[in-house]
Amino acid sequence: MTKLTLASYPHMLGFEQLERVLERSAKSGNEGYPPFNIEQTSERSYRITLAVAGFSENDLSITVEDRQLVIRGRQQDDSEGRVFLHRGIAGRQFQRSFVLADGVEVGEALMENGLLHVDLTQAKPETVVQTINIRKG
Repeated sequence: MTKLTLASYPHMLGFEQLERVLERSAKSGNEGYPPFNIEQTSERSYRITLAVAGFSENDLSITVEDRQLVIRGRQQDDSEGRVFLHRGIAGRQFQRSFVLADGVEVGEALMENGLLHVDLTQAKPETVVQTINIRKG
């Protein structure tokens, strides 16, 4: 079976990077933890909300690496000397990745009631019309 790639379509030039982004996104390894929402807050803005109950601001890091928003969480182990009869609150470390399109910028991050909100904005693309002169050979 032949794998279809963007190179299979000769009229689509320069989309190799898009293909790499799609492959990276498929391999990102995001599990179901922590749960998250993505909402569109205006025509060109978005908000990612992660449920991070039990994590403090110091337990979380937010970075942008090669057009990829990476949110990591790692809690300090405070269970020494404590005896749990049942431990159902997940406090494990996590990493969530979101691939960002060109022109998408990460704004502010806000912790509120156990939820981490990360705001994103997308710049309006400029319409560029370019005329190419034809020279006589």
